[in-house]
Amino acid sequence: MKTTLDELLAFVTVVDTGSVTAAANALAQTASGVSRALARLEEKLDTTLLRRTTRRLELTDEGRLFLVRARAILESVEDAEDQMAARRQTPAGPLRVNAASPFMLHVIVPLVAAFREQYPDIALELNTSDEIIDLIEHRTDVAIRIGALRDSTLHARPIATSRLRVLASPAYLAAHGRVKSVTDLSRHTLLGFTQPAILNQWPLRHPRGEHLDIEPDITASSGETLRQLALADAGVVCLSDFMTHADRRAGELVQVLARDTVEVRQSIHAVYYRNTQIAARIRAFLDFLSDRIAPDGATIKTR
Repeated sequence: MKTTLDELLAFVTVVDTGSVTAAANALAQTASGVSRALARLEEKLDTTLLRRTTRRLELTDEGRLFLVRARAILESVEDAEDQMAARRQTPAGPLRVNAASPFMLHVIVPLVAAFREQYPDIALELNTSDEIIDLIEHRTDVAIRIGALRDSTLHARPIATSRLRVLASPAYLAAHGRVKSVTDLSRHTLLGFTQPAILNQWPLRHPRGEHLDIEPDITASSGETLRQLALADAGVVCLSDFMTHADRRAGELVQVLARDTVEVRQSIHAVYYRNTQIAARIRAFLDFLSDRIAPDGATIKTR
């Protein structure tokens, strides 16, 4: 008996989700159906792929080897479907997009309705992560990376750049005094990132250089959390224009130390993992983003 695609999909989904129940929910099947598919697969292969304990599922050595082949087979099927869709000139299928929460909320989400109107056959799955993820492990088609790229195994497409500025709310400044010089920052509450440390290098000119390593009084892992803290009058922050453009335009955040600020722009890239020709749905999404996002990365082009 030959292995079926449904059995391969059940196996890969169980591994990705961590349990039979979660896999069943993801596949819109019953848990018993997924369990039977796994059992049939192991019987056909005459080997154990997963060790089942009361708390978790664990891949065997054979399971790890087979997982690589199973993913490749399923990806080949997706690629074949992409090619057929491309021939019909109607990109279709699932598109899994990952981005840091600020970029997802302030840039991608406002574009979703227009994208869906143009490409109704593409099923979007939007995920957020404030840390760099492994695209294969998280079954991600496209990820938006902000800043310097480090993974040379990925294809990258530049989308825009976005300027960094030091900001505070008018209410915070009214309560704590204006920031007249870089040295004034020592008496203010500074909002910064938990990691990486480079995000706490502010583009400020001072006697020792053109960036200032700050020691935050309040830290957060997400730029969106820091933005909300600044809007809540909690302190001074350094953030990218793409998440604060509307706040500055509305006067809810104002730039401080403008004369001492060095123009530093964060690069914004879309990255994807493909050894073969780029999938039609990925190309459609990247073209759409590039067409709609202004070069400054902070504004969306109007039609």
